[in-house]
Amino acid sequence: MNFKITDQTINEQEVIELARSENCGGLSVFVGTVRNQTKGKKVVRLEFEAYETMALKKMQEIAEQAKERWNTDKIAIYHRVGVLDIGETAVVISVSTPHRKESFEACEFLIDTLKQVVPIWKKEVYEDGEIWVAAHP
Repeated sequence: MNFKITDQTINEQEVIELARSENCGGLSVFVGTVRNQTKGKKVVRLEFEAYETMALKKMQEIAEQAKERWNTDKIAIYHRVGVLDIGETAVVISVSTPHRKESFEACEFLIDTLKQVVPIWKKEVYEDGEIWVAAHP
């Protein structure tokens, strides 16, 4: 299992390759990017902060939960911190399982649970102001 909090551009293919397994027929990937609007407000950029030590620990915990539930083989989760412009990748999750259905379900569980429990915070910067919001509401 591979987890990273980084202020550098995420290489999506690298995260995919970290989860590739010859033992598995299913490899699912989620890529979260910065969109240009939220609830009708124009977003200029996002700023992410994380409690890195705890975030990595929580990523490990949710990966272990996925392994127990879906028999995952390999999991990789990378999340950006710092200032991200529109279109940049904020998070990449890849997961391999013996069969495709389990890989889809495990990947969805990983992103949904990451949003709930991993200590990452997001500031949305608009044309007319900014607000701190849950990184993954």
